[in-house]
Amino acid sequence: MNRIAPEALSRFQRAYRFTGGRLRGIRILAGSERSVTVEFRLVVREALKDLGNEPRLVKLVLRLEGVEEYRFQMRPSQAKVKLTDACFRYLNGLFYVNFDALGLIPGEEPAVHDFRVSEVFAAGRQMSWVLREPRSS
Repeated sequence: MNRIAPEALSRFQRAYRFTGGRLRGIRILAGSERSVTVEFRLVVREALKDLGNEPRLVKLVLRLEGVEEYRFQMRPSQAKVKLTDACFRYLNGLFYVNFDALGLIPGEEPAVHDFRVSEVFAAGRQMSWVLREPRSS
């Protein structure tokens, strides 16, 4: 897995188009009372690199270790097929990850409470990622 440093977080977010992608699964791994890991399995597009080519779809696994809080809620009245937004921040020593719209006005920076009201968020001490190759038939 490729560990993400706090100063590289915005570069990571620009490398992939999360909006319109799919959240394929969430895995919670509890090693002990104080050791929780959350893995997000996503299908997203790479960022546009060449105007002549369509960005390819990739399978991305995003892992948060040392998770201190998370919330995964599904409201029955809202279909969750595609990601409406994605937000990543490093606040108070934790990486915050969100996969729904925060409802902020343009230019407003999200705070901890904005993540906590989200339907899909997690916050952990370490963040890493890896691309998974598609299975061959």
